[in-house]
Amino acid sequence: MTRQLWCGWKLDRDEREALLARHPPRYARAVADHVTFGPAGESEDMPRASSARIVGRADDGEGVEAMVVAIDGSTDRPTGGTYHVTWSLAPGREARESNEVIAARGWQPLEREDERFRLTAARWPY
Repeated sequence: MTRQLWCGWKLDRDEREALLARHPPRYARAVADHVTFGPAGESEDMPRASSARIVGRADDGEGVEAMVVAIDGSTDRPTGGTYHVTWSLAPGREARESNEVIAARGWQPLEREDERFRLTAARWPY
């Protein structure tokens, strides 16, 4: 089976712990790993973002929590959907479900936008 290559941005490992402390995960498994842009090679040019800001939160109440992020001032991913970081998952849930939760239930803005955090462009197999 051939695995598809995805592109986006990885969260800075040093800042990840501080972000998790400011926004404690609701579910057992903290993810907080990356922001997906889209499939590599099938997506339009990815913005050269080096930072993002957490602006909202989505939670289905059943095991999927995501933080909505703004990149270059927008939460709208040009490839469709909403820029986000899967934040935490309950057992049996998967990170890709964050897209469905946000599309079906929307997201709630934070009372105040979070500080910027660093991102590094990356590719990973899915």
